[in-house]
Amino acid sequence: MQPLNAYQGIIIPFNRTNIDTDMLLPKQYLKSLESFGFGDFLFDDERYLDPGEIDTPIASRRANPACILNVPPYDQGGVLLAQANFGCGSSREHAVWALRDFGVRVVIAPSFGDIFRNNCFNNGLLPLQLAQQDIDALFEQAQKQPGVQAHINVSDRTLRVAQLSFVFDLDEGRQQRLLNGLDEIGETLTYADKVRDYENWRKLEEPWVFRA
Repeated sequence: MQPLNAYQGIIIPFNRTNIDTDMLLPKQYLKSLESFGFGDFLFDDERYLDPGEIDTPIASRRANPACILNVPPYDQGGVLLAQANFGCGSSREHAVWALRDFGVRVVIAPSFGDIFRNNCFNNGLLPLQLAQQDIDALFEQAQKQPGVQAHINVSDRTLRVAQLSFVFDLDEGRQQRLLNGLDEIGETLTYADKVRDYENWRKLEEPWVFRA
């Protein structure tokens, strides 16, 4: 996956609490066996005026002009701003894939569903958690300046939006995985040589373990 360090993107303000994974990507799209191609279905129930399935041509569907994702410049946004408990509900990783495929690399909220948060890190997205007063300030800025961009620096753990600036918490392990474009499996594979060396050592020191 792509590394994430210095990033900037237009803020998409979703001023709601408890946005769950079914809202992010409805259940009918979980039938796909691929892990890409979900961007057109993000917030599907709100984004279109008619229902769809995984094989419904997007060109045949009627876009909802009231949905912010269909309105410039938010249709090109890369930073989603929301309220508490974002990504609650079922554990579907597809919800993160839909955000990623739409072009979102950062989600800012005061709290996240635990599994959703882990899925973000494992797919190169940053779930950036701030205090409620800071979230309120960001919504005020986004309302005052539509299309305002957020500037995120993962190395420094900083967020800047217009004249506002924040420092966010991020543990070092997850920070390094984002910077290097690694999920947990990818990080483990960086130790492959050491694992092989240990296996070879055990075969020499404890050969009885490996006898058929």
